[in-house]
Amino acid sequence: MISSLRGTVLSAVGSSVIIDVGGIGYAVQVTPEHSLALRAGDQALIHTSLIVREDSLSLFGFETAEQLHVFELLTGVTGVGPKSALGVLSALGPGQIAAAVAAEDDAAFRKVSGIGPKTAKLIVLSLAGKLIVTTPPEAPMAVPASGDSVVVALVGLGWNEKTAVQVVADVLARNPDAESAPVQTILRLALAQLGPAKHSASARGNA
Repeated sequence: MISSLRGTVLSAVGSSVIIDVGGIGYAVQVTPEHSLALRAGDQALIHTSLIVREDSLSLFGFETAEQLHVFELLTGVTGVGPKSALGVLSALGPGQIAAAVAAEDDAAFRKVSGIGPKTAKLIVLSLAGKLIVTTPPEAPMAVPASGDSVVVALVGLGWNEKTAVQVVADVLARNPDAESAPVQTILRLALAQLGPAKHSASARGNA
């Protein structure tokens, strides 16, 4: 069982990172937000869950042990596969998930691509009493007005709003002149960080 990896980041694109541990490159599926926080050459510790199937071995990675714990709880819910569980953690932090479960708010999960009404209710029922609300829900990151149209465009391409806001804020912070640049320029910079665009339809098929 591979429970964690510590090594050098070789690449971080979209929702996939490659970590070099002792000369072996491990491909790990992470949230887009986590991927954006990593840069080639960085030293990183990633908490992992190894998913074993008949035709594949897949590693899913997280910044914190708390995220890993929530991921494992989610994959224990009927109808929630590892990619759907990662999608939930891409859209909601552990605190937000715990708060939604405590409030019996299945609507929070229905907003995640690949999670339907029935599965959303099962998540709330299955996780009841298993999560403790210790912190208030994470506040969304503010994006300058010039980036609003880019956020809308990224959401239209299939990225969730949380990730879109994060990457646009990151692009504008790294490129101060971008605030006055055309929307197409900011969008191009954002997509370069996120990797290939994805579509909601394909995301639903990865549940």
